[in-house]
Amino acid sequence: METRNQSPLYLYTYGYRLEETELCHLEMRSFFDKQSDSGLLMSNIDVHPDRSPFMRERLEVLYEGERLEDILEQVRQIELADATFKVIFVKMTDLPQEDKIDFDDQRGIEREIGMSIEGEADVRNPDFSFGILYWGGRWYFGNYIKSKAVWLTQMQKPRSYSIALSTRVARAAANIAVPQPLGITAIDPCCGIGTVLVEALSMNINIVGRDINPFVIRGTLENLAHFEFNTDVVCGDIADITSHYDAAIVDMPYNHFSRTTPEEQLSLLQHARRIASKVIVITADPMDELIAHAGFSIADRCTTRKGNFVRQIVVCV
Repeated sequence: METRNQSPLYLYTYGYRLEETELCHLEMRSFFDKQSDSGLLMSNIDVHPDRSPFMRERLEVLYEGERLEDILEQVRQIELADATFKVIFVKMTDLPQEDKIDFDDQRGIEREIGMSIEGEADVRNPDFSFGILYWGGRWYFGNYIKSKAVWLTQMQKPRSYSIALSTRVARAAANIAVPQPLGITAIDPCCGIGTVLVEALSMNINIVGRDINPFVIRGTLENLAHFEFNTDVVCGDIADITSHYDAAIVDMPYNHFSRTTPEEQLSLLQHARRIASKVIVITADPMDELIAHAGFSIADRCTTRKGNFVRQIVVCV
């Protein structure tokens, strides 16, 4: 058995649709410098599960071992005094058949661990939530957080466009641009109705917005006010920006009302390179040559699909 008192270990569980696989993996690589196809990712990097539209849960590992008895022995060290707790069996769908644990046995394991912890159980409103997980022939026990999926509440905006990024894509793009927000500045210079701004601000990313269309800016401000977010949003051209940012997210105009010429696309990219050290380019058109012409290197990329409509998300440095 092992007590984890050295570097922290976090286990993240994931769920995503098939068409979101590449986007989820790119977000994983941005957070953790690696990806997982199994629905579970292990890392020493601390990311709150509310950040990602794909994370379901996080387990901060306190104890691990090859046998459940190892965990039961370790949890007897926990003393909560007057605090309440609950124990949750973290269900994994990708386990081989011989490792699957049925519902009744899961509940029994929860009760058995709960009986070994000194404290009062409360399944409704506990002071502490613990999780137990079986994966790869090992048991893991620790502090448990379930994602609140806060982005779901941000899907219903007062103003919306059919061509705007979905909330999930916008949130993932913000995470790809700014995986660690502390001390980082960001800008969305073609912010549209503010979908990226809303998601970024809800994660405490220091981001400002700009758009050349004054009618669109009104919708942006209305959406921000609806969710009680506040940041600088300016009506103006990207060419007028004089400040420099750590990251920018550029959703390239693409529909028949706002499609830009290749020259205008290149100008957008060149200005993005001028104002930001790292740029996430979101585009419906192939743009590798223009990206290279603007002076960028492509560090990573993915595609995301909605029906027959495909967007590329390109990490440029």
